[in-house]
Amino acid sequence: MGWTEAIILGILQGLTEFLPISSSAHLLIAGQLFFDGDAGSAFTAVTQLGTETAVILYFAKDIGRILKHWWLSLFGKIDRSDPDARMGWLIILGSLPIGVLGVLFKDQIDHGLRNLWITVTMLAGVAIIIWLADRHAANRKNLDQLTVKDGLLYGLAQAAALIPGVSRSGGTIAAGLAMGYKREAAARYAFLLAIPAVFMSGLFKLKDVPGDPRLAWGPLIVATIIAFAIGLAVIHWLLKYISTHDFKPFVIYRLILAAVVALLLITGQLDAVQAVS
Repeated sequence: MGWTEAIILGILQGLTEFLPISSSAHLLIAGQLFFDGDAGSAFTAVTQLGTETAVILYFAKDIGRILKHWWLSLFGKIDRSDPDARMGWLIILGSLPIGVLGVLFKDQIDHGLRNLWITVTMLAGVAIIIWLADRHAANRKNLDQLTVKDGLLYGLAQAAALIPGVSRSGGTIAAGLAMGYKREAAARYAFLLAIPAVFMSGLFKLKDVPGDPRLAWGPLIVATIIAFAIGLAVIHWLLKYISTHDFKPFVIYRLILAAVVALLLITGQLDAVQAVS
């Protein structure tokens, strides 16, 4: 991977990670269209450390309070029904599905699921799910009403994002809307829920970097830093945007992208599976 490719893919990661349009799908498509091929799941996981660091910075006060109250609840200093202590437990619970499935299906995630026909199907299918969830959303529940059942359902939705094209934010936000949560509340919990999963995945994938012929430490670090800076700006914009707007533009974008990629696959401009060089 050269510097130009790393910079462009880092920008793309930062722009798409928090929008419900699937960053992994964009990296998969762009890598094959404009460069030497798929940058690989290790590149995606490591650069997500940058975007997730942006989440930690943006929600630093909330995260600090949640950690403090969760820790105190362990020793009975605060009741476990405290909203912030409960949030800590629910984030742990919601992180279990993606952690377990990520380990069990590691080979499929790294190889089999990185098929552009699967990506096209997920882009279009989840677009419809987001549209239906948003259209029929009650938009009445706040995060202090989050239950164990809802936390687990959020976690299962996040686990679906192991498939390129689903979108971590898209899947979890759609689940939140379907369960009656307000748009901003659904997005906030989606961001917080992603922190343990992304850091576990990114740190786990660091060991694969030296043996991956597509990656080099210098460009990878630059891409991660760029993803952090742009991701932070996107978080600011998205939370403000969804407070007064619906998700229709993202639904339309996903459907158009799915149609374009399908056409490129049919005409041979893209290969469904890119072999590692």
